[in-house]
Formats: sequence, C-alpha cells, structure tokens
Amino acid sequence: MSESLGADAVDQAIASGFDFDGSPIPEKKLKLYQRIMALEAGRQRSGVSNTMRSRIVRIGAKHLPQAELNQLLLDADFAPLKDKEIAFYYNS
Repeated sequence: MSESLGADAVDQAIASGFDFDGSPIPEKKLKLYQRIMALEAGRQRSGVSNTMRSRIVRIGAKHLPQAELNQLLLDADFAPLKDKEIAFYYNS
C-alpha cells in the first residue's frame, strides 16, 4: 500500500495497477484510462499559461470559495472565472 497524497501518488498507483488499499485496479479500467491519456498526450496545446489556468481553476474550485479563487486568478494576472466555469464548478 502506498502513500495516498498528491497527484503523483495517483499516477504511481495507476502505474503499479493497484489502488491505495492494495486491491488491484480492474484491467478494463486501466485500459480505458490508458486509451484516454494517450489521446490527451497527442492533443495540440494552446500554451502553458492557458494550461496552468485550467489546472488552477479545476483544482482550486475543489478547495477554495468562488470569490477567493477568482481574486487569486486576477491577482496573478489570469482571466477571471468564466460563467461556464462558475456554473460547472460552483453549481451557480
């Protein structure tokens, strides 16, 4: 059983084929995950800054209130939260 903290821990568990509790990850789930990740790896990127912002919004929305995340984006010279992001992440 591995440490279950951070995104790297998830990647390590997937690579090993075992969940944090030591149970095997079903082969069908691993195959689908690998297929989708291969598609993502081949996708054209629009730029590092855009990817950074997307990750900040996706992960930040799990941990921060909407107003705080929006202000942090603005303070870092990123675009503020978009209406569709607010609707998706904050159910507004």
